Amino acid sequence: MTIRRAIQVFLFGATILAAAGEVRYKSPDDLALSPDGKRLYVVCSGSDEVLAVDTDSHTVVGHAHVGHVPRGIAVAPDGKRLYVTNSWSDTVSELDAASMQVLRTLPAGFEPTGIAMDAARHVLYVANRLSDDISLIGLAVNGGELQRISGARGASYVSASPDGRRIYVSGIYPQIGKFRAVPKTEITEVDAEHGAVAERLTVDNVAGVFHIAFSGDGRLGIAGELRPKNLIPLAHVEHGWVFGNSLTVFGEAIGGVAQMPLDQMDIFPSQPFGVAIAPDQKRAYVSASGSNEVLIVDVAKLVVAARSPQAARMANDLSVSSQYVIAHVPVGNNPRNIQVSPDGASLYVANRLDDTISVVNTARAVVTATIPLGEAVPLTAERRGERLFYSSMYAFGHQFGCATCHLDSTFDGLSWDLEPDGFGKDIVDNRMLEEIKDTAPYKWNGGNPDLQTECGPRTERYFFRSQGFRGDALEDLVKYIQSIPLRPNRYRMPNGEKTPAQERGQALFNRTAKKDGTPIPDLQQCFVCHAGPYYQSADSTDVGTGKPTDRSTEIDIPELTNVVNSAPYLHDGSARSLEEIWTVYNPQDKHGVTSDLTKDELNDLIEYLKTL
Repeated sequence: MTIRRAIQVFLFGATILAAAGEVRYKSPDDLALSPDGKRLYVVCSGSDEVLAVDTDSHTVVGHAHVGHVPRGIAVAPDGKRLYVTNSWSDTVSELDAASMQVLRTLPAGFEPTGIAMDAARHVLYVANRLSDDISLIGLAVNGGELQRISGARGASYVSASPDGRRIYVSGIYPQIGKFRAVPKTEITEVDAEHGAVAERLTVDNVAGVFHIAFSGDGRLGIAGELRPKNLIPLAHVEHGWVFGNSLTVFGEAIGGVAQMPLDQMDIFPSQPFGVAIAPDQKRAYVSASGSNEVLIVDVAKLVVAARSPQAARMANDLSVSSQYVIAHVPVGNNPRNIQVSPDGASLYVANRLDDTISVVNTARAVVTATIPLGEAVPLTAERRGERLFYSSMYAFGHQFGCATCHLDSTFDGLSWDLEPDGFGKDIVDNRMLEEIKDTAPYKWNGGNPDLQTECGPRTERYFFRSQGFRGDALEDLVKYIQSIPLRPNRYRMPNGEKTPAQERGQALFNRTAKKDGTPIPDLQQCFVCHAGPYYQSADSTDVGTGKPTDRSTEIDIPELTNVVNSAPYLHDGSARSLEEIWTVYNPQDKHGVTSDLTKDELNDLIEYLKTL
């Protein structure tokens, strides 16, 4: 990563290097319990470590440094080994649970996130968010990747059925499909015995599925999900429900797949993330990371509702969840994954932006203890801004926040009708936020000169429909957004050299004449518009991609850094791939001259773009 600022913050508040000294936050993200429940293992994505917490004394009794930005953890059934995904190192760390020593490091795919173990066959299943696949890693003497399985887009969270025969992997991004179609994503069901996909559970009207939990008998699976209303203008925020906060419920207990809402008329448990089911199967628990709470769900009543003949229509019914959501328990800032103790008496909640663990007494539905994961450190402006970014408390009705669209400070893979200018006008693709500090102006039409304008009055007026970020709060939010770095680029050679295809693509990117020698006009030369360290320009131009729904054909020239990660493309998200930009949406050669390129040459150009 290049250092372009005095303050550098790794994703999720990972590391802040300030002029006054180093302030390092833990940022607990994932949790796992030892089989006997005596130790709670906490994955800290901010400090690149795993902590062991004694569940009796509520104290940290061990720690281990692992790879960069760890995100997930699995515990071997005998409790002797821990396996931790290092999402920015593309590895898995194997640890001795007793000594908390790293024993070996195993390779995975691009941005490994969730992980589960097939104990019978000594195989790890690792969800790779950026390569949209699942690594099967053997735990034999040498270790190594046995095979890859295609997963959902943004494959992220992994759970094994209680009998270990099935592995389930959720995707946090919608499938790339027809432009402005209803979003859908997938839960990939893998047959562990054969290492092959058994079924792809398509979840309609959903942009992302998060953690999955199973009942002890394996007959019921529950996952948190987001149901976006991105096909209608956001002008309807006041009428409720820009996002539906729901559960995907599936398995033998209900005989299929159902989507059950968590929202009520004026209560929005924003961004359901972690899920746990009590050992006696009577209660389920769901963390709402945007509204800082845990929901307690009556499982029997949830199953009755999901089995109802009306279940197919319940996903958008705000009166339904009161039948099975029996309590809301306030916890810390940005609760992520949760774990229930083996006796069902306690629920542990990772409060990512507090560096604490909440201990919930499940019988009383109250927090009875808060476990600090280290010494208290000062809150920087960036950390305060990060809390604002992940909070849903500013939008009308507390329905959503910045992180609802920019999942984990990235994007959601959707296009939106944001402005109150009538149905279907100025459809815009959700852009990435990584390292955008010096890429002004903002918005697809270049209408906002700085992030204060983008995140202040515009967000207040066109998104939240409520009093938004102002004064010091706005400045803190902007500082956080300015600090979001680029993730590592997986397509660059370690030595800085390029493959032959990438070199040929770079030559095409920098060419000034067609293959027949005809000069290419300046504004149709790739490197003229996409220049500088971010491969962007402060200007707007017409590249021929305007649609009848656009009020102007002038488009802000976006940055191309890590462009490979942000499909779909173009200002409205109409191009499903980089290839479609030039094979479908560039008939007049206004978006670079590509009509004289062969298929292989266009592939070379794309291979180069992946390295930017």
